[in-house]
Amino acid sequence: MPGAVSPLLMVSPGKEVILVSLDGGLNFRRRLTDMGLAEGVRFKVLHSQGRGQCIVRVGNTRLAIGCGMAQKIMVRET
Repeated sequence: MPGAVSPLLMVSPGKEVILVSLDGGLNFRRRLTDMGLAEGVRFKVLHSQGRGQCIVRVGNTRLAIGCGMAQKIMVRET
C-alpha cells in the first residue's frame, strides 16, 4: 500500500520506494550512507523474497543488501 512504512525486506520487486529511516547503530547508518542510501533517497527494489539478499538500484548503481540489514531499512512505497 503506498504511503505505508515497512522494512525493505517486505517490499515486492519492481516497487519504487523512499528511504524513511535506518534503524541501526552508527556504523550501520554510516555504511549505508556511504553506499548512497540515506533518508529521503528514492530507489527501486529489483529483488526481494523475504530471505537472502535484497537487490536495489540507487541511480545507476545496483546494491546487494543482506536480509538482516534490509529488515532495519524502513521505506515508504511511492
